[in-house]
Amino acid sequence: MTAQTPHLPPFRDPQLPFAKRIDDLLGRLTLDEKISFLHQFAPAVERLGVGAFRTGQEALHGVAWMGPATVFPQAVGLGATWNTDLVRRVGEAVSKEARAMRAEDERVGLNVWSPTVNLLRHPLWGRNEEGYSEDPRLTSAIATAYTRGLRGDHPVFWRTAPVLKHWLAHNNETDRATSSSSVRPRVLHEYDLRAFRKTVEAGAVAGVMPAYNLVNGRPNHVSPYLRRHLRAWTDQELLVCSDAGAPSNLVDAEHYFDTHEEATTAALRAGVDSFTDHGTDSSQIVGRVKRAYEQGLLTEDDIDTAVRRQLSVRFRLGEFDPDRDPHAGTAAFDTPAHRALAQEAAEQAIVLLKNDGLLPLAPDTRIAVVGLLADECKLDWYSGTLIHRSTPLEGLYERFGAERVEFAEGVDRVRLRTSAGTFLHVPPSEAADEVRGAEGALDPALLAGRTDLPPLTTDATGTEFALIDWGEGLLTLRAPDGRYLSVADDGLVRASADQPGGWVVQETFRLEAHDGGHLLRHVGTGRHVRVAADGVQVADTDPEPFEVVVTERAEDAVARATAEADVVLVVAGNDPHLNGRETEDRTTLRLPEHQERILRAARAANPRTVLALVSSYPYAVETAALPAVLWTAHGGQAAGTALARVLSGDVSPAGRLPQTWYESDADLPDLLDYDVIGGRQTYQYVEGMPLFPFGHGLSYASFAYGDLSARVTDAAVHVSFTVTNTGDVTADEVAQLYARAVEPALPRPRRELVAHRRITLAPGARQELSFEVPLSAFEFWDVARGGWRLDPGPYELLAGASSEDVRLRTTVLLDGEPPAPRPVVRRGLEAADFDEQSGAAIVDRTKVSGDAVAPAAGGSAELVYRDCDFGDGVTEVTALVAGEGVVELSLDGGAVLAVLRPENAAPDDPYAYTTAAAGIDAEGVHDVHLVLRGPLRLARVGFRG
Repeated sequence: MTAQTPHLPPFRDPQLPFAKRIDDLLGRLTLDEKISFLHQFAPAVERLGVGAFRTGQEALHGVAWMGPATVFPQAVGLGATWNTDLVRRVGEAVSKEARAMRAEDERVGLNVWSPTVNLLRHPLWGRNEEGYSEDPRLTSAIATAYTRGLRGDHPVFWRTAPVLKHWLAHNNETDRATSSSSVRPRVLHEYDLRAFRKTVEAGAVAGVMPAYNLVNGRPNHVSPYLRRHLRAWTDQELLVCSDAGAPSNLVDAEHYFDTHEEATTAALRAGVDSFTDHGTDSSQIVGRVKRAYEQGLLTEDDIDTAVRRQLSVRFRLGEFDPDRDPHAGTAAFDTPAHRALAQEAAEQAIVLLKNDGLLPLAPDTRIAVVGLLADECKLDWYSGTLIHRSTPLEGLYERFGAERVEFAEGVDRVRLRTSAGTFLHVPPSEAADEVRGAEGALDPALLAGRTDLPPLTTDATGTEFALIDWGEGLLTLRAPDGRYLSVADDGLVRASADQPGGWVVQETFRLEAHDGGHLLRHVGTGRHVRVAADGVQVADTDPEPFEVVVTERAEDAVARATAEADVVLVVAGNDPHLNGRETEDRTTLRLPEHQERILRAARAANPRTVLALVSSYPYAVETAALPAVLWTAHGGQAAGTALARVLSGDVSPAGRLPQTWYESDADLPDLLDYDVIGGRQTYQYVEGMPLFPFGHGLSYASFAYGDLSARVTDAAVHVSFTVTNTGDVTADEVAQLYARAVEPALPRPRRELVAHRRITLAPGARQELSFEVPLSAFEFWDVARGGWRLDPGPYELLAGASSEDVRLRTTVLLDGEPPAPRPVVRRGLEAADFDEQSGAAIVDRTKVSGDAVAPAAGGSAELVYRDCDFGDGVTEVTALVAGEGVVELSLDGGAVLAVLRPENAAPDDPYAYTTAAAGIDAEGVHDVHLVLRGPLRLARVGFRG
């Protein structure tokens, strides 16, 4: 006899479609079990054999936070490759390592929170390193490639489930949890939504994460755009995961709701499916949902909808079909192929900004390499722990030979003398070296500093520290053994950190002038350093005044190292944990003064000085006196090898700038000005020549463009041209195709990227490139009709090597829908659908949906609506307003014709709308000008005959 096979419940039946299996499992879960699934850490349901599940595994450029993994270039560096095939392969490698790591450590998740598709609108944004580009199409192309690699190619099962960050219009760390991005409809559709939309429509996205900020006065975590736009772009179930702590922010920081039950209800109904809050403690979120349900704010259907979306992702990841999951046995981790790919990516990310013929360097060149990043391989907050490490210095040693390379870091070496005449001293220790985060952590923000090392003391000679000013007086102090001074939870100062880092960096200090000396303030705690019997510590009282005794200036070390060099390489840039990072925007484009000192000293010693910028963002640097300049993002584990191979000519550089490099801070808009059209932002609208334009990058080869042709069909413009390598080395070229409306009736981009391709050509080789540009690429969002419109007329196509290096041009004539006056008698005017504005901010009409407009600072604002058709005539104007103040209406900029003043205003309720009316006599087509005065919100304007 044989045992009878136990009956499988339908959710375990692999022959059924996922939707039926999910319905079955959902029906078996109790209400309490379903509610428990709404937290990031969903518990196991042992009675059903369902395991625990965690949303969220950082994987921006390698598996992060969970210990050693392959580290690829930062996301902005991947964007600089302009190579979708490469980025897809990087995503594939990252997802394979995630699978391999999970097999050894179940803490590693498969719902990966990456990529970041926020557009790099403003170069001072602290998280610039996380995005791909300022251009929505390039961002979407790179993000789509990465998500396809993360997802894998199997038609049913996903290797990992990518979640896009951070929805929406999120480009500032300053007040990020309370600031509101005012995003007019054209900017919303033509810019901010576009990168998300194309990536979601490509079909390899499992969900999105809303951002901390508000958009148009409403928190992203209760945004109606999640339903109206995001979920309309795909038939797949998308899992929306909150950002960490954001659900509580709705009440605690933003004060948008009075109770957490109301806030949780609003977020769940808006489309948030998984709540990341209070770390691993799910009790707060579970309690809020239960109370909301008990109070009648939520229904079980609301809860089911969110749980169904989570289960959809879990089924796609193969959790319920372990024997059929083709990715279950993936073991590819730190393979030779992954190491080679990390090097290839680092090489392709390097951008040659300027070259007067100094590069590439001959094999027998004597090189002096100097700079704060010359012997560093910096990581960022979303990096894994390095298995392999290559610094620029190590790369040059390997390529040119150590005997031909001199090195000087360019730090100031100092001793710190106390008021008693002794010096700060680092005691010897037998403790082993430790790398922060090497063991992995679900939340690295909780990692504590080391306390197993002795605290600093004082003695007669002291310890010589390497002092570095990273900009604006932010200092690090490093002991001779390479450990940075840091402060642990016990308040004692130790030389204990391998690098500055952590959510709150504990390795930075400031010197404050005091009675002819200096106090040393620890930035992380805000306390001053003092000397106590049990060791040097930080405290609120008795700060120790120090004399900074300089034993060697940075300039002297640089002069010594460069004395006999043929070429000097200055490696400058940033530490991704300091002065520009998550929670902290930069304040300037300028290179920190300490590094300017090093650069000046190098140039003074040898005019044959190459500047290599290794940074998470653009700088405004003076390049006129420099014969060669390169930029690369922090390039991961192979960064040094890659840089050396480019400097030597083993690889011809072909990275291209993914964002505009401006000449000075004066060229930048306000950080919180999200109106890229009105503010003339990014390469699409900026006026004047930047330091380096979008798409810029040089090569050791030269390329000729020719044979441009364009053919218009019913659905697309077919464009082709040839590229020929006219140089004498094999090299990559990034061919770029831009378009612009020749005779726009309203502001349109100066030029807009519509296609690109990175190709490899041997000397003399020629390749024809063909692009099919959909007609939708030429459309704009017409606020007069509330939809996309193709304006008929001539459009110029521009092919070349950057947004400004245009080699070929041609013009095509496109049919479209002619503009029509706004039918204001029939449709009225939605306040946010203005053509131009001054002093206005878009705000929330209600807490659920809709926009209104208010004066940005409570004073006055002007709105302009072009070409409004009053037909045979109107005699009355109405305005839906809330708050106190007046609305003044004029036509064509003339005298005020009507003043609308709300009656029975409720100044304490911004959502208490009333209708104000006034007489008006108008006919025909005119521009409507509205001036808002006082603390009011205007939702819409109507006209009657």
